[in-house]
Amino acid sequence: MSERRACRVIDVDRKSVRHRSTRDDDADLREKLRGLANQRRRFGYRRLHILLRREGVMINRKKTQRLYKEEGLAVRRRRSRKRAVGTRAPAPPTHRVAKQTVSSDLDQ
Repeated sequence: MSERRACRVIDVDRKSVRHRSTRDDDADLREKLRGLANQRRRFGYRRLHILLRREGVMINRKKTQRLYKEEGLAVRRRRSRKRAVGTRAPAPPTHRVAKQTVSSDLDQ
């Protein structure tokens, strides 16, 4: 099937199909971002963006966000605190139970 016919079938402009991106691959920047994210596991893209700027890498925040997402990076969750099991005290008697015991004592 020709390119022209295939594009007409899926209703896509031929220019969109033939377009080749001229964007840089940013391999060194990705490596730097990954390294910072491994050092600072609790930092998100905003704080990593600030660290990159401090290192002299002038980059747009939105690009930092895009690279962060494409690399599959995410803020590591904190582990939940382990609680002791089975050491809870029994619940105190409710107000109603106390009234019932008092009224049964008075009946006798």
